[in-house]
This record gives sequence, C-alpha cells and structure tokens, in this order.
Amino acid sequence: MKKVLVLEDEANIRSFVVINLKRAGYEAVEAETGEEALEQLRKNPDIKVALLDVMLPDIDGFEVCRRIRATDTKIGVIMLTARTQEMDKVTGLMTGADDYVTKPFSPAELTARIDALYRRTGGEAPQTESGEIRQPPFLLNTRNRTLEKSGQRVKLTQVEYSIMKLFMNNPGKALSREEILDAVWGRDYFGEVKIVDVNIRRLRIKIEDEPQNPAYITTVWGYGYKWGCS
Repeated sequence: MKKVLVLEDEANIRSFVVINLKRAGYEAVEAETGEEALEQLRKNPDIKVALLDVMLPDIDGFEVCRRIRATDTKIGVIMLTARTQEMDKVTGLMTGADDYVTKPFSPAELTARIDALYRRTGGEAPQTESGEIRQPPFLLNTRNRTLEKSGQRVKLTQVEYSIMKLFMNNPGKALSREEILDAVWGRDYFGEVKIVDVNIRRLRIKIEDEPQNPAYITTVWGYGYKWGCS
C-alpha cells in the first residue's frame, strides 16, 4: 500500500483528506501535531509523500519540513495552507517543500498532486535507468539519482534532481519556464509556473559558488533558464 503522511490539526479537514486518499488507493498515516508527524515518519520509513499543514499548535509546518529535509531528501513534501500570500508559498518551497496546495482544495486536485509527486519519488516502480551524466565539475548518477560537485555529494530533493537532469540533458539550450514545468511537474500540473523560479533559486543555493551571480543556471530574461555547464 502506498503511504502518505497527513499532518493536519483540524480533525474535519484531516478526515476529509484521509477519506479521499483511501479512495485513491493510498494508506494515510495521520498526525495532529508537528512532533507527532516526525514520530510517525520515524515509525513509517516507507512513507513516500508528506502533506504538511502550515498552522499547527506546536511547531509550524515550515519547521517540520526543515527537520524532514535535514535527514531525508527523497520524500515528497506538499504544504497545505489556508494562506494566499505569495511569501508563504515561497517560504514553504525554500524550506524544502516540493509543492503547495491552498485551502480550500478539491479532492481531484490534491490526489493529482500526490500522484505526480509519488511518481517522481520513485514510489510506483523501480528505476530502470542506469548511467551517468558527467559535465565537470558535476556528475549526475541516473541510477541512484544523486549529484556530485567536484567529488562532493550535493543533497537534492527529487524535484531538484529532475531539474538538474533536464538541464544536464540539454546543455546550452534555453528552456522556458513552461517546458521545465511540463517536464518536471507534468503536463497536468494544477499549480503556478512561479514554482519553477523558486526551485531554481533553491537549486542555485546548493550548486552555485555565488548564487547571486550564477555561472551554471543562468536566466534567459522573459523566457526561462539555460544550463551553462558543458
């Protein structure tokens, strides 16, 4: 059974999410507080996707996400928030989330987001790809989905890995935001194209010597981004 963590302190919303996840073929692991969610993750290492509410009675969802990412880059993370401010969305993504869903949301939208993220985490089928993409100082291992820079491992989320693979497969090619969104998040993605920009910002922090003056992921103004390493 495919496991999803549901961290939501409002019982009626949590029940609504759990019911719809079960209908979609998922096993929901419930948590009411941030600390309980972290404990559930320790008890259930086979959880592939976590839904994290932002507003919680103990630690907020952003802090839960940070703690998850400190030890686990593979799990998919979706933030659940009633807020609509742009900064909250950016904050969630910069702490390591892969996606966000704003309340109220439809069951179809939520399950579609989970399905897409579950596929990216490799939760549905074993990876059949094997090989390496070497573009000094970077080495992308497509078998175990890892990245090294100058021989040092760079911790990437599954979304970040997918973006790096797309770039390294297309050196020197200008990729539009829409192309990146379709390739990484899928053509049926419900969200905003701005999610690309935030993930690029997060990726630059990890791989660039000077994130404010990037040498590898350069901006093509008014269009998208280009990978400058070859």
